[in-house]
Amino acid sequence: MAETEAALRTLAHNVRTARTRAGLSLDELGRRAKVSKGALVALEKAQGNPNFATLVRLADTLGVSVSALMEGSSGQRVRVVDADTVMPLWKGEHGSEARLMLTTSGPAATEIWRWKLEPGEEYPSHPHQSGVVETVSVVTGRMVLVVDGAEHPVEAGQTATFDADHAHTYRGSGTEPCHLIMTVHLPPGPA
Repeated sequence: MAETEAALRTLAHNVRTARTRAGLSLDELGRRAKVSKGALVALEKAQGNPNFATLVRLADTLGVSVSALMEGSSGQRVRVVDADTVMPLWKGEHGSEARLMLTTSGPAATEIWRWKLEPGEEYPSHPHQSGVVETVSVVTGRMVLVVDGAEHPVEAGQTATFDADHAHTYRGSGTEPCHLIMTVHLPPGPA
């Protein structure tokens, strides 16, 4: 429980800092990110439990990565992250999950995600800010990438990339779970 409280305090601090740096009031951030002011107030007080979609909308609106909202400063030159120590940010009803492993630093950060998609289970994503590019590399299994309603099968050994400022969905296909690495390439600077 202490880890969860510490994570919420870090998230609260990082959201408040990013909001202040962007010069946004709680009302304006809520309007732009489509998050209620009450939820933002609770979040900045380290209360509540924001879902994955809320974190993505806040990060997009603030022009930062999801992990920039969640991580404390590492100060380390090399980071090695074990997937078993990273809590999933999204869990599907049938065992699918997404884990944000880390985000690179620099003016144009890249998020590195590990996904497991069970056959038939899907994750629909809202369009991200302009300039965000996603890449999916299927390690095992099969998936269908849906961008603007068009379906694109992606199998083990294949990689797909697309501009993520359009509606998109990840769907497991075939008979076995699909394991993939997703990168989210963020544009430089604030949104």
